[in-house]
Amino acid sequence: MNPRISLDTVPSWIPASGHALRHAGVHFDAVRIGGFLGEQVAYEIMQFTDFQAGPIVREAIGEQNMYFLLPPQTAAAHAWPAGARALSRDGRSSAFVGVPALDGWTWPLDWRSRPTEEVPFVETDLLYDMVVYAVR
Repeated sequence: MNPRISLDTVPSWIPASGHALRHAGVHFDAVRIGGFLGEQVAYEIMQFTDFQAGPIVREAIGEQNMYFLLPPQTAAAHAWPAGARALSRDGRSSAFVGVPALDGWTWPLDWRSRPTEEVPFVETDLLYDMVVYAVR
């Protein structure tokens, strides 16, 4: 897990405590990747970026999905491989992503990688390349 990195200004979409649902496509897009594949992609992208990958939310229960948070309106730029699902605001459906607070009790969600001022989002093209590489 990342060391605690404080942001001078916490983005408005991060709750002050606990966790909250946020509408994908408003403040961020997301790519959901489940299970082992999600963990593998998170590990690879963190290694590649020297642990400055941007925001990755991890579920501790259920399918144990990873949610890679991307800049708004960018997830649709790629045809994501099987196992990865883009979540955005496309007019056909709504998608919500659970976002944990930066500190305190946030179970069953936590940060696999936190947003920073320098890296507020996961880089979309890099994530796509990592997912394609992982599913080969």
